[in-house]
Amino acid sequence: MTALQIVEPAADACCAPSGLPVLGAEEAQDKAQLFKALADPNRLRLLSIVKSSDGGEACVCDLTEPLDLGQPTVSHHLKILVEAGMLHREKRGTWAYYSLVPGALERTAGLLADL
Repeated sequence: MTALQIVEPAADACCAPSGLPVLGAEEAQDKAQLFKALADPNRLRLLSIVKSSDGGEACVCDLTEPLDLGQPTVSHHLKILVEAGMLHREKRGTWAYYSLVPGALERTAGLLADL
């Protein structure tokens, strides 16, 4: 992630900017990537299921039926959530187990507050 940038006023600006830091292009792209991962209703449901599962983890075998989706589709959604830093994947034998990355929900909530 990049640091916030302070925008300098243009010579012909109608008013002086606040001088507060603004979101840079690269940081905005990073944040948008996370929000895109969360913008799908099936992914939100997956996060909810994993969060409410016993022990805070769920086997991929238990995630297809509640969503009424095929295993390849569920695996695709899970991969996106792992890449976005929301879920952790652990392989155990032939099955993969998913758990929330500690602090991921809180960090995500903080992204909007930090705008």
